[in-house]
Amino acid sequence: MFIIYLMKKRRYFQSVWIHQISSEEEECNLSILQAFKYSSHGCCTNSLELGCDCLGYIKYFDANMCTSRGELLVIKNAICLHEEDVGILWKHTDRRLNNPEVRRSRRLVISSIATIENYEYGFFWYLYQDASIHFDVIMTGILSLGAVPPDQKSPYGSIIAPQLFAPYHQHFFNVRLDLAIDGINNTAYMVEAEADPDDAEYNQFHNAFHINKIRLDTEKQARNNLCLEKSRCWIFENNSTHNAIGQPTAYKLYPGENCIPMSSKKAWWRKRASFVDYHVWVTPFDEKEMFGSGNYPNQSQSDIGLLKYTEQDRSIVDKDIVLWYTFGVTHIPRQEDFPVMPVVKGGFTLKPNGFFDINPASDIPKPMKKTDETCCKK
Repeated sequence: MFIIYLMKKRRYFQSVWIHQISSEEEECNLSILQAFKYSSHGCCTNSLELGCDCLGYIKYFDANMCTSRGELLVIKNAICLHEEDVGILWKHTDRRLNNPEVRRSRRLVISSIATIENYEYGFFWYLYQDASIHFDVIMTGILSLGAVPPDQKSPYGSIIAPQLFAPYHQHFFNVRLDLAIDGINNTAYMVEAEADPDDAEYNQFHNAFHINKIRLDTEKQARNNLCLEKSRCWIFENNSTHNAIGQPTAYKLYPGENCIPMSSKKAWWRKRASFVDYHVWVTPFDEKEMFGSGNYPNQSQSDIGLLKYTEQDRSIVDKDIVLWYTFGVTHIPRQEDFPVMPVVKGGFTLKPNGFFDINPASDIPKPMKKTDETCCKK
């Protein structure tokens, strides 16, 4: 039932920006905000097929929506719900007794796939037995190609076949998560690892480090990027509920693969998609603020989304807060991406951080063989 407490309202992927790297006007014009231009999670959604898009015991859900003419459009099997084995969940062997204990991990998968021009985007939510939640966007499809004269190269793309080049480009995604960690009122913290000074008396082996936990009080303070040097992550706590050792119940955001925009903030597309300015944003809940790039970004001349929302610099301490996470993938095409691209993934993970008193997956039954015997020795 943890999912009900964690995200009680809306949680969804809601903005995609494809940015082409080129000085040519034709190539720059391919930079588009796809979620709005194509309704990427709507009319472009695929009807999923058993055995191809999903395997195992499956529950499908149809999608009902309106066309541009206001007519009903039903997409059969638009969403797939199924369970799958994903390897070892946990294991330990007591060497003194030669008694291994291992548990297999099974996850619940909620997925849909949309075809937007040359790209396929798959949106996958994974719910794990240890109460972790993972979100992936998978990208596949075919490359958008350009032509070059014989024996010439493009400074803005990879030659992937004779006289054919694929432009360098970036994909950016923004996910809105209306958090409710064990209740409505939550507080955000940024956590950083920091090495202790080499000359410290207690650091004679030069390997000590500590953690700095910074409370984010306002929206502007919460605007931050990833930092590998500090292993930066974010914790979202409920300060009114506590676990068995007296600590606030919480969930932690673990970023996945990410990147920063290669374009200057002067680029026209960044005025409409300022959600790429930071990887992490936190706002108080406002029913009028549902989209990271605003309600009507395609024809806007300036940002109407997250940058404008957070300029109010509202308090986010013990509030009904919304986490906005932006992640990106920089695609430098390879010959192996032609003629059809293997899947590339981007995403993030939310894990319990003191939400439970012990590992919630510690009492999962042992895996069974077909003979009804356990796989672990007794």
